Amino acid sequence: MQKLYSKFKFWLEAPRIGPDIPLTHWMLHSKRLGNFLCRRKFKAMGEGASVRAGVYAVATDKITLGNNVTIRPGSMLHADPEPDGAEIIIEDDVLIGSSVHIYLDTHAYDDISKPIFAQGFYPAKSVKLKAGCWIGANVVILPGVTIGQNSVIGAGSVVTKSVPDYCVAVGNPARVIKHLDES
Repeated sequence: MQKLYSKFKFWLEAPRIGPDIPLTHWMLHSKRLGNFLCRRKFKAMGEGASVRAGVYAVATDKITLGNNVTIRPGSMLHADPEPDGAEIIIEDDVLIGSSVHIYLDTHAYDDISKPIFAQGFYPAKSVKLKAGCWIGANVVILPGVTIGQNSVIGAGSVVTKSVPDYCVAVGNPARVIKHLDES
């Protein structure tokens, strides 16, 4: 019984959610329980924010969700687990499509005398999704990127550099193809 209690305690307290942690996955199927879980796990979670079942989030204590944020199934948010590490900041009214991946660090690969798995990681860099932006399905956002206010990232894009406010960016690597009229 003690072992089962320890598992449930870990599932509730560990700074992560996802299908690999059965209790968190199950709780996200219920709006009420999902909100309870997310308010407990994330650094901040605004009113009307919704994290759907099937989302993975690592280092949830470094992830801020604004008001009316929606994160669809299959998305992976990988914040930096290091103390005082990089964060994922998602401002108000952001839509995140299915299977979006956000990464704050990448494997180091400069030393050709070592296998990549033995080289560790480059320093993590925060990612910010500004208010009102829309991230299409299957987008990958890499370290240090800021997505501008009310900007759109087309489905399947790989975002390697920041995107300004009021723009549409698509492709691999993502490039701005259109500036939106602010009015």
